[in-house]
Amino acid sequence: MLDRFEQFTASVGRMYKCIQRIKNREMEEFGLRGTHVMCLHFLDRHPEGLTSAELSAACGEDKAAISRVVAELRERELVHVEEGRYRSRVRLTEGGMAVALRMREIIREVVTRADQGVSEEELAVFYRVFARISANLSAYVHGEEP
Repeated sequence: MLDRFEQFTASVGRMYKCIQRIKNREMEEFGLRGTHVMCLHFLDRHPEGLTSAELSAACGEDKAAISRVVAELRERELVHVEEGRYRSRVRLTEGGMAVALRMREIIREVVTRADQGVSEEELAVFYRVFARISANLSAYVHGEEP
């Protein structure tokens, strides 16, 4: 059991660090940090825009962090925030769409590289099991039953 714990935590930790390094390295050409990647990604997936609360939930970040990221992206003219509306939506600008298009290319490349030597069936099992473990750990953290 302890060996499994060590293997799991070490693997997840290494993977997380790799993902952060990839985000930071690939966003360097745009002068952005890895923290901007998920916001741009979800806004790209939702052309109708997202509220800050929706963006916070999608990115798994607190609202204060999302507010800072949105402000930075707005300053760089990569997003537009509707003014004067309750629950204003954040949308990509033309410049933001160009960055998001490049991000999609990078994501495809990274995922293809990560999936090398792994069958579609193995990937399906991995993601199903990983999601279950994540849900179980989340329930434990929140004092809930899985």
